[in-house]
Amino acid sequence: MSSDVEQPATARTSGRGAATRSALLKAARDVFVSKGFAEAGVTDVVAKADASVGSLYHHFSGKADLYLTLFEEWQGRQAQRTKQAAREARAEGENDPMRVFIRAARAYLDGCIEERELAALFLRGDGPPGFELVMRARLRKWAERNAALFEDQGALVVVLTGALAAAVSEVVLSDDPGLAEDVLAIIGQIRPATSSGGTTSG
Repeated sequence: MSSDVEQPATARTSGRGAATRSALLKAARDVFVSKGFAEAGVTDVVAKADASVGSLYHHFSGKADLYLTLFEEWQGRQAQRTKQAAREARAEGENDPMRVFIRAARAYLDGCIEERELAALFLRGDGPPGFELVMRARLRKWAERNAALFEDQGALVVVLTGALAAAVSEVVLSDDPGLAEDVLAIIGQIRPATSSGGTTSG
């Protein structure tokens, strides 16, 4: 009986906590985008979120944790976009790995454009100490997923992953709406070098 009485209170607290956490993340996003990570302060975030410093430290360990959480959540959305695009391509009967890759890459770039300010924040290089290692680890994971798509074509995976990583930066920082499609059209023409003793096309 007592547990029946206590449960709604716990649910209310949990809901309130989730709302506070969400408000802090939204405020952190706005503050980091406008001021940059280095110049932003915890007090800026809590003021914008209309929260207390104590509530921030209840949900996050500090400014770097806010930044990394924003990054992980954005990467989660990007992963969903690319997986959905690849699934749809396969469901339509597409079995060319390059075409599946391009569909997924287009979804990733679309996400970058849709959330341009956030994507630019992570590409500026103004993040917490060690963030470049987090980015590098993400790139490795990405390469591993591509490697599963292009079996036994390690060099092709390196080229495609590197080309798309560079493209992401340029697309996010450019005002040219057609750049993403132009880049994908070029990347889609990349093919592995022949290794059977024939002439290498290039």
